[in-house]
Amino acid sequence: MENFIEKLMYSARWIMAPIYLGLSLALFALGIKFFQEIFHIIPTILTMKEVELILVVLSLIDIALVGGLIVMVMFSGYENFVSRLDLEGNDDKLSWLGKLDSSSLKNKVAASIVAISSIHLLKVFMNTETIANDKIQWYLLIHITFVLSAFAMGYLDKVLRK
Repeated sequence: MENFIEKLMYSARWIMAPIYLGLSLALFALGIKFFQEIFHIIPTILTMKEVELILVVLSLIDIALVGGLIVMVMFSGYENFVSRLDLEGNDDKLSWLGKLDSSSLKNKVAASIVAISSIHLLKVFMNTETIANDKIQWYLLIHITFVLSAFAMGYLDKVLRK
């Protein structure tokens, strides 16, 4: 009975496979939004103010960072929790694939969140005239919380690895 339960629990990891596949659909949706934003600014690019263009570019960078985060979580999560990807002999295999354990993945996700938060904060700073001061303070506080959390997770990981 114990052996059956252990095998059943171990095979339950495959429940995560469709979730990681679903992340690829989210990545596809981000790609659509990315190009929608580009096609949206093309007709107005010559009349657009520099600040507006910078804000759009920051949004595109934001989408790219989130896309990279999705790829990282999708592949390394699948490899860590479901099954190894059989990509031997494939020339375009990602160099980090198979090297990210759940702890280093967590740190990379935290660093990505800080980077994404930084982009949002930069967008806020470029648009300060339209945002109330108390909202800016909240944005700063949330960003500092992300930074401190990422630092604390990295530090704890370093301490635990020793």
